[in-house]
Amino acid sequence: MPATHPYQQGLDKNPANFVPLSPLSFIERTAQVYPERLAVIYGARRQTWAQTYARCRQLAHALTLRGIGPGDTVAVMLPNVPAMLEAHFGVPMSGAVLHALNTRLDASAIAFMLQHGEAKVLLTDREFASVLEPALAELGSARPLVIEVEDDTAPAGKYLGEISYEDFIAQGSPDFAWQLPADEWDAIALNYTSGTTGNPKGVVTHHRGAYLNAINPVLAWPLPLHATYLWTLPMFHCNGWCFPWTMALVAGVSVCLRRVDPALIFPLIREHRITHMCGAPIVYSMLINAPAALRDGIHHTVHGMIAGAAPPAAVIEGCEAAGIHIIHVYGLTEVYGPAAVCAKQDAWADLPTPERAALNGRQGVAYPLQQAVTVLDPETMLPVPADGETLGEIFFRGNVVMKGYLKNPSATAEAFAGGWFHTGDLAVMHPDGYAKIKDRSKDVIISGGENISSIEVEDALHRHPAVMLAAVVAQPDAKWGEVPCAFVELKPGAVATEQEIIEACRTLLARFKVPKRVVFGTLPKTSTGKIQKFVLREHAKSTDAIE
Repeated sequence: MPATHPYQQGLDKNPANFVPLSPLSFIERTAQVYPERLAVIYGARRQTWAQTYARCRQLAHALTLRGIGPGDTVAVMLPNVPAMLEAHFGVPMSGAVLHALNTRLDASAIAFMLQHGEAKVLLTDREFASVLEPALAELGSARPLVIEVEDDTAPAGKYLGEISYEDFIAQGSPDFAWQLPADEWDAIALNYTSGTTGNPKGVVTHHRGAYLNAINPVLAWPLPLHATYLWTLPMFHCNGWCFPWTMALVAGVSVCLRRVDPALIFPLIREHRITHMCGAPIVYSMLINAPAALRDGIHHTVHGMIAGAAPPAAVIEGCEAAGIHIIHVYGLTEVYGPAAVCAKQDAWADLPTPERAALNGRQGVAYPLQQAVTVLDPETMLPVPADGETLGEIFFRGNVVMKGYLKNPSATAEAFAGGWFHTGDLAVMHPDGYAKIKDRSKDVIISGGENISSIEVEDALHRHPAVMLAAVVAQPDAKWGEVPCAFVELKPGAVATEQEIIEACRTLLARFKVPKRVVFGTLPKTSTGKIQKFVLREHAKSTDAIE
């Protein structure tokens, strides 16, 4: 038999019929087709797509003039300001990889990430100077070039930059002839996980995946052409769930916002007729629990995407009453943010709110451009029965999955064992093919959309001289969704108060990671001495102390 068939003869890839997929294509097209449409609103600032594209090209050129290119890392530690949006295009246009830092982390975590990611350049804002200054001091001679993004509305803080952002990009040309990546598999971004065991892992994503996942919300939500999007989701979260690139695709308007505050959000919704927004359940809880007077004059529907935890019935009811139409999505850093959606069925609309909330609270099905999400037995790698009861693990497969973990081949191999990405989230599969998470095997606590490693908090607790054993689990919280609850077994004869333990943790942990409650007593253990966290989780749901 011939080695090839007719469809493989003389029909090769060439520049005319094959172009690497990259979300950078979106801004190029939109700037050409809709140059005068607004791209950015921030306070009194208005910026068109033509202006935004020019500034991104300036940033890219200025970086190349500094020797930055393929294989280099450019870190950003910024709130949701225009420069953060521009970095999502300008950095990869230079060939470099964008590393968005979580602005809520402590100095040691930031130092580790900058060092591990080998950042050559850092864009930052004075609001984070108190954390960044000691982090940069830890780096010594490996300190990156620090560029200060100046903002009149920023709180007071030290100027750490060697040059301002505006002066830096002024060195570049708005006509810079940037190139698409040579290979769509090239890295576009680096994002660190919460570090459930030891140091956080660096998730490396590629242009192809970012391109596809930027399209997904357009198909699954759907997100229309010229949407007006409010940045209530931090852009450092999985690159804003790929929405910086999505907004370029739909030639929409990004309304930037430094901080989430209902007193700021509702006026923006009213003034700019916001159509879409994203966030963790706490964002929507803040909005629906805000004074009703703030919503006066808002008569249009706002479409909200929610992730981080299943939306409670009270949130769904409250959002409906406030004119916010919710869609629930699910994902992880390793799958570019959301890569599954609880796709709504028409029949659900007629159901009572509790039933509708239960259906909408599931993690759902794969995004249109993600190949598959399923629930398998992690030992056999076979599908669990779709009975809504048999526990398995959620797995992803498709183009919207990371390249792997930076400098960590063993963790990468483990994550991809069996040809699927292992999420570590324990779930069931319902008869209609929708997945529902039941527990998190890694004991990660999701508080206000932020991942908190129970191990990290336990390590801080164990540093207290009176603590013999400590275990941390999630405690339900009306505002944050979940907060850390610490169970502490003191050393014989030792004495400590709840407030003393909490204060000690505050000196070692970022504020949102500090336990909100400390319960003293003998920790329940198995015959081999392993702490039974499932028992503690039940205690954490009540106000009862352990005996």
